[in-house]
Amino acid sequence: MSLTFIIAAIVTIVGLTTPILLAALGELVVEKSGVLNLGVEGMMLIGAISGFAVTVITGNPWLGVLGAAAGGAVASLTFAVLVLQLNSNQVATGLALTIFGSGLSSLLGLSFTGRIIPVFGSIFPASLARDPILKVFFGYSPIVYFAIFMVFVVGWFLRSTRAGMILRAVGENDLSAHSIGYSVVGVRYGAIAFGGAMAGIGGAYFTMVITPMWAEGMTAGRGWIAVALVVFAGWRTGRILAGAYFFGVLMALELYAKAAGFSFLPSQFWAAMPYLMTIVAIAFISAREKTGSSAPACLGKPFLASS
Repeated sequence: MSLTFIIAAIVTIVGLTTPILLAALGELVVEKSGVLNLGVEGMMLIGAISGFAVTVITGNPWLGVLGAAAGGAVASLTFAVLVLQLNSNQVATGLALTIFGSGLSSLLGLSFTGRIIPVFGSIFPASLARDPILKVFFGYSPIVYFAIFMVFVVGWFLRSTRAGMILRAVGENDLSAHSIGYSVVGVRYGAIAFGGAMAGIGGAYFTMVITPMWAEGMTAGRGWIAVALVVFAGWRTGRILAGAYFFGVLMALELYAKAAGFSFLPSQFWAAMPYLMTIVAIAFISAREKTGSSAPACLGKPFLASS
């Protein structure tokens, strides 16, 4: 196994991991507030087409990222109105958001099929990004570094800030948080909007970095992996980072196995491997009586203030 192959594999894994990591971090904050949003896949698709469309119109990929975040946030706030104001079922509403996002992105994408967009330049000197070895550290899109940075930001926010403490309190006991004067609905609105923005940026990574073009359904179920990853990681940011790269390895294995022509197993098996491992991981964790990192107590439950 050559050094060139190892470097190429690492670069591939990092690229495949980034959109899952972004979406999972957003979903972590949402679930920590006590809301279960299964519409991550739909928000990623809306973010993908929003970011691509803004980049086509403006010619600026940075504005495209902002457009993707805005698109994902608006989609998530639609979900928020239904579950927080109208007390609709969170699971059913999340599934509806995924279906809606898939259909809306396909409709909007009709005008942008075949369009070409400018890509991000390196934030580091070009000599570092092109070096065969140093590109492992310096050869990625700015969104990759943003995703890793957000792991530490989200972890710090939840663990060390007053706002993070309030958010966790709302997720653990919404009635107690309400009784001492915290706005449960307001906190959850903010968390849901943040989760949508992160999912939107994760979706934009597909259309603006991986393949700078629009194709229908190009997130290919990564949103579902992101939702499962939050459970797989026990609602902890450090484990989300490790778990995201675990799934990234599985997805890279699919690509390299098919490229190497492993004929003893069909290509569909390698394609299904990340999703199979998602199911296995969730089943394993659910079977354990004590994991040391339980879900927020109010997760998925509607908030009904007594007064």
